[in-house]
This record gives sequence, C-alpha cells and structure tokens, in this order.
Amino acid sequence: MNEQEVPRLDLLRFLERVQERDLARTRAWIQAEEERLAELAARRPPPPPPDWVLETGIGAGRRPVAVHQGFCRPQGARVRAIPADEARRLIAADTGLACQLCRPDTELGLL
Repeated sequence: MNEQEVPRLDLLRFLERVQERDLARTRAWIQAEEERLAELAARRPPPPPPDWVLETGIGAGRRPVAVHQGFCRPQGARVRAIPADEARRLIAADTGLACQLCRPDTELGLL
C-alpha cells in the first residue's frame, strides 16, 4: 500500500490511539509505584516524638499557651518541637505554661 493511499487523518488517528495506550500504561505504572511507596511507608515505624513541644495560641501573635513533654503532645498546626533550653526558659518566665498533665517543669528540674 502506498503512503498516498492512506489518508493523513487516518494516520493521525492511529498515532492518537497508540499514544493513548502508552499514556494509560504509564499511568498504571505510576499508580503501581504510588501503591508500593504507600506500603513501604505503612511498614516504617513512626518517628519518635520530640522531647519537648510548645503549643501556641490562635491569632496573629501566637503567644505560647503550654509547654509539653513530647509524649503528651497535642496535635495540630499550633504545636512545634523545641529544645530543652527553650522549654526551661519559657517555663522559668511563666510557670503557668507548664502542662498540668505531663509536668515538664518537674522533668526539666525546675520544681
């Protein structure tokens, strides 16, 4: 068959089908890799909690609300890990910041 006998539009439609098939195969590979990575992540143990965390308030100032030991850590965007020196400094400046459940002031030797 001569190239001139096959309409150009038919050739372009054939190319489109080939590319769609290749795209579907590539998407299947991506999905399989995402599933494999999710399985690996599920098997990995969670990282250990930080030793000390600071809970901040809501608003523009985001003032400190409480200092916690890592195992007592409340969840959320208003919580961040802090070093022991900062935890000591915050509790020394305001003893009301020490969490009443986990008592970081006792663990830090401030009481």
